[in-house]
Amino acid sequence: HWKNSELPDELDRLRGNTGASGGGHTEWQVNLDIANKTAEILRKQGITVDILPATIPEKYWADAFVAIHADGNLDTTVTGFKISPPRRDYSGSAQTLSDAVYSTYESATNLSRDPNISNNMRGYYAFSWRRFAHAIHPMTPGIIVETGFLTNPVDRRTIVAASGKSAQGIAQGIINFLAQKKLI
Repeated sequence: HWKNSELPDELDRLRGNTGASGGGHTEWQVNLDIANKTAEILRKQGITVDILPATIPEKYWADAFVAIHADGNLDTTVTGFKISPPRRDYSGSAQTLSDAVYSTYESATNLSRDPNISNNMRGYYAFSWRRFAHAIHPMTPGIIVETGFLTNPVDRRTIVAASGKSAQGIAQGIINFLAQKKLI
């Protein structure tokens, strides 16, 4: 959602979508904070990191792509995090990346898993290289991470007040994935 007002015309339907909000926090700000902290951890390990706005560079190719988001629900008791690879994974590694981040994120944050993976997650625009020029290359393993519910007070404490835990969970999963693929 960061800089989504700058999205190209092919993604104009997403302009103005600021995402979830809760407790005086907006999703794009929470996401960017977690992304910056994740990047810092990875860079200390010698890993090159790009923090991208809502506009994905055309045919973006990387060893791993992680879209960081926060969920929202009118029911403030709904809780948990979830991770999804694309509906169609041509890299053959997105599920492995998803599994790696699931385990480390869960232990770092102590949040529960939300099993409700939507079609919108699996068909996330950044995964839709056939429809959009501004999407990841089909050979880039990608996942979308819903870090928790910004609308739930307990989740919000984790992803806002203790965002370093979220960052550590995501970063360690990426490190484990890259090590498993012998890329670091």
